Amino acid sequence: MIKRTIFISNPTNIFKKNNQLILDFPDRDKDSVSIPIEDIGILILDNYNIKLTLALITALQSNNAVIINCDEKHLPQGVMLPFWTHSNFTERLWMQMEASEPLKKNLWQQTVAAKITNQAYLLNMLDVECGNMLSWSKKVKSGDPENLEARAASWYWEHLFGEDSGFRRKRFGEAPNNLLNYGYAILRAVVARSLVGSGLLPALGIHHSNRANAFCLADDVMEPYRPFVDQLVLEIMDAHEEFEDLTPSIKKELLQIPAITVTINHNKSPLMVALQQTTASLAACLNGEIKRIKYPGFYESNDNDDE
Repeated sequence: MIKRTIFISNPTNIFKKNNQLILDFPDRDKDSVSIPIEDIGILILDNYNIKLTLALITALQSNNAVIINCDEKHLPQGVMLPFWTHSNFTERLWMQMEASEPLKKNLWQQTVAAKITNQAYLLNMLDVECGNMLSWSKKVKSGDPENLEARAASWYWEHLFGEDSGFRRKRFGEAPNNLLNYGYAILRAVVARSLVGSGLLPALGIHHSNRANAFCLADDVMEPYRPFVDQLVLEIMDAHEEFEDLTPSIKKELLQIPAITVTINHNKSPLMVALQQTTASLAACLNGEIKRIKYPGFYESNDNDDE
């Protein structure tokens, strides 16, 4: 079942009562709102005058919900994750720590190939030539020593918004970088939530290894999912004449990322549900039970089957 994403941008007192999340608005003439805690997957807090109780935080964590807080620019700043939602957490932690380099390189090979394939299919949907990218996706070697991911990314960003757009993918670059940044932050949190739900520690990556990054594995796993965010950003750009600012209406559309429909294992599925299959298959790969991670695609032909 897909969980709800709750976005709060007004001064609000939030607390738990009878297994419900209660929203009380002290500065507004509005009745309190009640939401079942078990229905919540993501809680986004975008106002410095929001107050919430420890009892609520604990209840949300017990139900594997993610809490995201935003900064003064209204961009996601931090993520609070549960760590004890899987019965074999310690066993899987050791499994991650003891994973061999050849295994991690193989899993990264699969991840890069899936990412490039999804990028190519999105370009194809836009009537952009992508035969070279499909070729690169099949040539990725263990660990991607030739860095085909970067070569594909260069072609992809050059053509995604049109060759005449002059777009450059930069974290602090001009729009639509702001839409991509916000969307990727939401995606990253959803991936981290799913990893924890599968008993995996988001900090221990298969490729990313920055010591200052507590979400290395989330950054690995989210790569093939990024094109689905890119597609949503394209749709937002088509629907809005102005998108230099993250307006409430644009944020509302970006918050639909967990519900995006993807194809995985020959079935249509909400992105958040597909992620559960991806992270569970990753855990099984690390444990030696299967050889391939289940990643989603735009079409059935882009699915990954078990071996």
